[in-house]
Order: sequence, then structure tokens, then C-alpha cells
Amino acid sequence: MRMRENTILRVAAKSLLPFFFLFAFYVQFHGDFGPGGGFQAGVIFAAGVVLYGLIYGVDAAKAVIPKPWVEVGVALGVLIWIATGVATMLEGGRYLEYGKLDVAHPVHGQHLGILFVEFGVLMAVASGMTLIFYLFAERGR
Repeated sequence: MRMRENTILRVAAKSLLPFFFLFAFYVQFHGDFGPGGGFQAGVIFAAGVVLYGLIYGVDAAKAVIPKPWVEVGVALGVLIWIATGVATMLEGGRYLEYGKLDVAHPVHGQHLGILFVEFGVLMAVASGMTLIFYLFAERGR
């Protein structure tokens, strides 16, 4: 039986996907205070996209998140990470010395820097893993 005809899998996947993405963002924003962060959140987010692609087809996944967006997401995630480090250097600190992002309140600057870097990692990893899935899925076409 083809995957597209299996109603149970389609309904189960559609009902699980919001929880995948919600959990990815929980891991992302909780990574500042405990285990987790951008890499783990990116992998969870990409796993949701892969699940959607496996159940509904790669073309459906590409309709939701087009391949050019994914390619830009990889580069943009890396650029956010680099820009955060450069911003700390422009404020007189070392590369990724987050406290320099808010000189008046260094602890706030540390939280802000970690948030930016982890968001960049989330974008790069989620986009990279999704791009790998798209490229593997296109191989036999």
C-alpha cells in the first residue's frame, strides 16, 4: 500500500507535526538555561519536515518549505552566528564575548548573544538537514 493512501499515518503525522515544531522551539529557548540549544532544536525541526516529506511526499514538503528558502537558511544561519561575533568585536571585546553586546548590563548581553548564536545554529542545522533530505529524495528522479 502506498504511503499517500494510508489515512492513519497521514492523520497521525498531521497531528504530531505541531508538537515537533513546538518542542523544537522549546529546546531552542530553553538551551540558554539547561540542556538543549540550536543544534538539537534544528535537528528536531528538520525531523518534522522529513516526517512531513515521507508521509505526504517530497513535492508537498517543498511546497511548504521551498528548496531555495532552505539554501538561503543555511547561509543566513551561519551569517547570524558570524555577525554576532563581529558585533562583539566592534564593541571592543573578543570574538563571541557576549557581555560586550550590552556594556551597561553584561549579563543581559550574554543572554542576548547566546540567543542570537543559538538561533543562527537552529537555522543552519534545520536548513542543512532539510536540504540533505531534499537532495537524497531527488537522487532517483
